[in-house]
Amino acid sequence: MFKVVNIPMETPNLSLSPWVIPAAALLWGFTHSLVAANGFKHQMYRILGEGAKKYYRFLYSIFAVLTLLPVLILTILIPDKTLYTIPQPLVYFTILLQIISLLMLTYSVMQTGALQFIGLSQVFGLNQEDRLNTGGLYRYVRHPLYTFSLVLIWLTPTMTLNFALLYAAFTVYILVGAVVEERKLVKTFGPAYQEYRRKTAFLIPFIF
Repeated sequence: MFKVVNIPMETPNLSLSPWVIPAAALLWGFTHSLVAANGFKHQMYRILGEGAKKYYRFLYSIFAVLTLLPVLILTILIPDKTLYTIPQPLVYFTILLQIISLLMLTYSVMQTGALQFIGLSQVFGLNQEDRLNTGGLYRYVRHPLYTFSLVLIWLTPTMTLNFALLYAAFTVYILVGAVVEERKLVKTFGPAYQEYRRKTAFLIPFIF
């Protein structure tokens, strides 16, 4: 008879500083922004041909997800420690806010055009003309995707050092990215966007 021996599987720990996590996240953000920049895209179109426009956004979305995975894995492999845990019953309220934020985040993507957002509209030739979206959630903030993403991550019930560093890096990336994005929108929509920006909050309704 063969005896089955259960060998416990342990997650390996990397003997790296937790500060590697925000460094990796910011490197991901820089690469993510570089690949999305118009100059880089036009250079790729010249190299690969105009046909690349059809697939660029979809491949960009895949690239963004795949390159983010190593950053997330680092938060698991690097030794961590708990900073705080939201106590009961307050945690139920914060979880409710996270659920609402996730729903609003989904709605924001739908308003943007979910298929266009990930690039499938472009692949199947369903491109729509760029238009300034000022309805729905965009009536209250200019960047609802970023607003609800920040609420979702920062209301994590148990905050660890690794996740805090990761979220801080994401927050910096989101704020810088929003400013860069607004410059593009001003170039695209001109006075219409400047007027919209004057009337509508940046990330927090009626405040900022």
